[in-house]
Amino acid sequence: MKEAPQLKEWTTFTGEGEYDHMSFIKTIDMLQEDYAIQDELITARLHSLFEKSEKRWFYGIRQTNGKNSWSWWKQEIITKWANDAWRYKIENAFENFFFDPDKDQPLTCFLKQVERLNALYSEMSQKMVHMKILKKCGGELEHSLKSRCIEPSSTEEYINELEDIVTRTRIGRTWKKSDKKSPNKPFIKKDKPRETLKPNKSNNNEQRKCHKCEDI
Repeated sequence: MKEAPQLKEWTTFTGEGEYDHMSFIKTIDMLQEDYAIQDELITARLHSLFEKSEKRWFYGIRQTNGKNSWSWWKQEIITKWANDAWRYKIENAFENFFFDPDKDQPLTCFLKQVERLNALYSEMSQKMVHMKILKKCGGELEHSLKSRCIEPSSTEEYINELEDIVTRTRIGRTWKKSDKKSPNKPFIKKDKPRETLKPNKSNNNEQRKCHKCEDI
């Protein structure tokens, strides 16, 4: 039997993430399976693994119900954090998500949606999980992924193909009008046409006088 990891190597529980409780349970389950850890050792360490207000919750439940098995504690954690309000929040987050090749990273976004669906529907098949996520990619991008990934395909294969499409093509991207404005033409000030002096007809007909003798 392998020696159990030291306490500092165990995951802690804060209850702050979307599905922090699911990750915590899965991690403890894997440690128990990989190291053949006795149930008593897990429950004895729980008080050190809960943090912040979750630790106070643990102490309250422990005082009320006494010592119990790890499977019992798992159910208590699920009852507390996987409630209707939590499901509503996660369902809304998934429904409102749509993959944008210009903004979203394929690896981060795809895995996040997988985790959301697995947390909500633990019995859902991997194929159905993939199909639901593909519909969040838009028609053209969804069709391209389906043509590349023939079921059964792993989550990693879908992510790799999505990264390849986003990196090498413009499939699924929306056309955007260029923000570049055409350069303004320089303003040329036109000179006003010069006014030609018209001869004064009255002056031509006027008789000139001699200034000395005042004779005409």
